[in-house]
Amino acid sequence: MAGRSAAAGGADYTAKDITVLEGLEPVRKRPGMYIGGVDSTGLHHLIWELVDNAVDEAMNGHASRIEVILHKDGSTVTVSDNGRGIPIDMHPKFKKPALELILTTLHAGGKFEGLNYSHSGGLHGVGASVVTALSDRLSARVRRGGVEWEQHFSRGRTVSELTQIGPVRGSGTTMTFHPDAEIFPSISFKPQLIAQRLEAKSYLHKGLTLIFRNEVTGEDTKYHHEDGLRAYLTKLLTEGEKKAVISDVFTLDREDDPPMECVLTWTESPEESFHTFVNGIPTSFGGTHESGLKSAIVKAVRNYINVHDLTPKGLPITAEDTREGVTAILSLYLKQPQFQGQTKEKLGNPEVTGQVDAIVRTALENFLLHNRSQADAIAQRVILAARARTASRAALENVRSKGSVSHRLNLPGKLADCASTNPETSELFIVEGDSAGGSAKQGRDRAFQAILPLRGKVLNTEQASLSKVLTNKELTDVVSALGCGVDKSFDLTRLRYQKICLLMDADSDGNHICTLLLTFFYRHLPDLIRHGYVYIARPPLYKIEIGKEVHWAIDDAEKDRILAQRNGHAGKANVQRFKGLGEMNPPTLKETTLDPRSRTLLRVSIEDVERTELAIQTLMGKDVQPRFEFIMRHAPNVAEVDV
Repeated sequence: MAGRSAAAGGADYTAKDITVLEGLEPVRKRPGMYIGGVDSTGLHHLIWELVDNAVDEAMNGHASRIEVILHKDGSTVTVSDNGRGIPIDMHPKFKKPALELILTTLHAGGKFEGLNYSHSGGLHGVGASVVTALSDRLSARVRRGGVEWEQHFSRGRTVSELTQIGPVRGSGTTMTFHPDAEIFPSISFKPQLIAQRLEAKSYLHKGLTLIFRNEVTGEDTKYHHEDGLRAYLTKLLTEGEKKAVISDVFTLDREDDPPMECVLTWTESPEESFHTFVNGIPTSFGGTHESGLKSAIVKAVRNYINVHDLTPKGLPITAEDTREGVTAILSLYLKQPQFQGQTKEKLGNPEVTGQVDAIVRTALENFLLHNRSQADAIAQRVILAARARTASRAALENVRSKGSVSHRLNLPGKLADCASTNPETSELFIVEGDSAGGSAKQGRDRAFQAILPLRGKVLNTEQASLSKVLTNKELTDVVSALGCGVDKSFDLTRLRYQKICLLMDADSDGNHICTLLLTFFYRHLPDLIRHGYVYIARPPLYKIEIGKEVHWAIDDAEKDRILAQRNGHAGKANVQRFKGLGEMNPPTLKETTLDPRSRTLLRVSIEDVERTELAIQTLMGKDVQPRFEFIMRHAPNVAEVDV
C-alpha cells in the first residue's frame, strides 16, 4: 500500500517479524476461519463437529447410538457414541497416541485415504482438534478392546498422559468439553438448538438412535425414525402449514455410488422449499447438488406436460412455474465432498450437478409415468402457477401504465409531492402513519422533499405472489409515487426520486414496518438498492435536556452514553421518550430527521448476496422453523423487548 513509512513496516521488516503459529494456535487466533465466528452459531458448531464425527461412525456401519448431554451448568457438553472408539496406539511416525494426535493436530484423522470411512462429513481432520483448541478443558474417553482409556486437554494442549482406567464392555468414544470464555462472549448452549439438530440427524439416518439428556431441565429425549426422510417431509409440511396437491410422495432411495435419498411433493404454497444435505451435513446455502435437483424437477415435469400436450395455447411455462410449491429434501453421500468453508454450508463438486440431475430426472419421470392421476395434478399445479404469473404481469403493466402517463398524473392522493422534477435532487420520505405524515409534511422542505404516509403494516411480500402484492393499496401507492414500475416493467429512467427514505417510529413496530418495506424493495425493486437510492432515516427515541443543552438519542445505548458524559452538570437531566413520530412537533422532526444539515440517513446496500438472501428467507419467509431458530439463537442478546 502506497504511503507507508519505513517505521510502519518498510526497511525494518526482517525475519524476526515473521510469526509462526504452532499447533492449534491458528485456531485460537482466527476461530472464525474454522467455525464461522464466535457468536452463538460458532459456539454450537463445536457440538456439531463432535456429533458429525459420531454420525460418521454410524454412516459406515460401526455405531447405532449417539448420546448428547448438556450438563447442569449449561456450558459443558458430552458427546458419546458406541462406535469403534478412536485408536489409542502409538503413531509410528509422531510417537504419540493416535487419540492425542487427532485432538491436538490440525489435519490429522482417519478419513483421508477412504479406507476406514467410505463416506464422511469431515475429510480435513480439523473438527475434533478445533473443539480441543477452543475449549478450556476437554476430556476424551475411549472404550476399545475391552479397556477404557482417558486423556485430558486444555486450549489445544495435552495436560495429562493417556491413562488406562480399567476393563469395560463394548466400544465407543466419549468427549466432554467446556468452551473457553476467552474465545466466546457467551458459553451458554441453547437446548432447543441441540434438540433440533439431533432430531434432523435422526431423520437423515433412519434407524440411528440419538439421545439428548438435558440436565438443566432434567429432560431426556430420544430420536429414532424408521421412515427417515418421508417422516421429515411430513414434519416440514405440518410445521409450514402446507397442503400437498398430490396424495403420494416421490421417493428415491439409491444405494449405488453416489448413494442418495430424495423425497419431494408439490403444495399449494407459492414458495419452493429445498432442504439439502451432504454426508449428513446440512448445506443451508445449497450448492451443486441442489442445482442438479432443481434442474431434474424442471426437465421431468416439462417432459410430461409436453408429451401429453397439456400446455394451454399461448401460455409459456417457466422453470419457476414448474418448481412453485415444491418442498423437497435431498440427502447425498460423497466420498470426496468439496465444501466451501469449514462450516460446510455449500457443496462445490462440479460433477455432482449432472449426476443428481440424471438420477433424479429418470426416477421422477418414471414416477409421473406410472402415477397418471398424481402427474396430472402436478401439471395442473404448474399451469396454475404460470397463469398466476401471467396475471401478475398484466396487473403490473396496468400499474405501470397508470403511473407513467405523466410526471404529475395518477399519483397517490395522499402523496405530498415536492416542487422539483429533478430526480437527482428530489427526496421521498415514506412515513409510518397519517399522524407522523402530517408532522413530516409541515416540517419538510417543499422544494425537494415529498412525503408519502402509509397506514399500518404493509404486506409481507416474501410470503405473497406478485399479483397479491399489486392488489395491496399501500404498496401500489409506493410504486405509483416512484414512477419507475416494478419487476419486469421496471424502468430506472422513470424514477422520480433518487433518495427514498424509510421513516418509521424508533421502536419494535417501526423496525418491523421498515423490514417489511426493505423486503418489498429487495424482492421487487432491487435495482433501487443496488444504485444506492434507498435509505433508512433515524429519528431519535429520546430528547435529553441537561441544563440549557439539548441532546437527541437514537436508542438506549446512546441515551446512557449522553447521561454518563454530563460534563459536571449538577442539575437533573430531563429525559423525554417519544412514543412515536406523531409526538414530535414539525420543527423537532425537521431538526432531527428531515434537515440534510443535521439528520442521519443510513444507506441500504447488499454486501453479501447469499447471506442477505438467507436473512430475508429466515426472518420473513413462510417456513417458521428457521425464524424460530434465529429467535432462540439471539434471545440471550436481547436485554428487554419493547412492547
